[in-house]
Amino acid sequence: MNLSFNRSPSIMSSAPYNYNYIFKYIIIGDMGVGKSCILHQFTEKKFMANCPHTIGVEFGTRIIEVDDKKIKLQIWDTAGQERFRAVTRSYYRGAAGALMVYDITRRSTYNHLSSWLTDTRNLTNPNTVIFLIGNKSDLESTREVTFEEAEEFAKENGLMFLEASAMTGQNVEEAFLETARKIYQNIQEGRLDLNASESGVQHRPSQPGRTTLTNEAPNAKDQCSC
Repeated sequence: MNLSFNRSPSIMSSAPYNYNYIFKYIIIGDMGVGKSCILHQFTEKKFMANCPHTIGVEFGTRIIEVDDKKIKLQIWDTAGQERFRAVTRSYYRGAAGALMVYDITRRSTYNHLSSWLTDTRNLTNPNTVIFLIGNKSDLESTREVTFEEAEEFAKENGLMFLEASAMTGQNVEEAFLETARKIYQNIQEGRLDLNASESGVQHRPSQPGRTTLTNEAPNAKDQCSC
């Protein structure tokens, strides 16, 4: 199967339905690991320092290309604070992809991954693609989590894995695109029922206007909120 990615910035078009699929993503992890900065880097190709923490959820979109198919990613960036967990858990349902982020310079954020993974496995469908991201790889001098131990955690739990930097953009694009590649592969292999809302995948929008999967964007903001 020939899988290719269009790596230009936002590949948006004036045509309202200029894509073949919609994939729903969620970004999860502890407060301050850089989830919103990763989203902003992916959608805007910019790093925004000193971002305020997300309250509830933020929302972003971008159209990419996999195997000559245009795919609209609808990305829900969730707050990491415990007090918002009851709200953010509702966004797990119907997610085709989950980006689980920790901070390589804060071991506590790595130690909490098992809890985040349990929530993800309990609240998403069995074919949801989970991608582990070790953010802030540009801060090597203050690293507390080795690449090797995170890679081993990913292997033990069947996760895809990369270290990335929301500041420099290193591997941010790859994480989103490799997740889309795996989801598309699942579609091609018949593992996802496109008629089921819990799949997190929709084949073309079914009605005029922007279509979102499972959750409507609540006054989505463009700014980065870590």
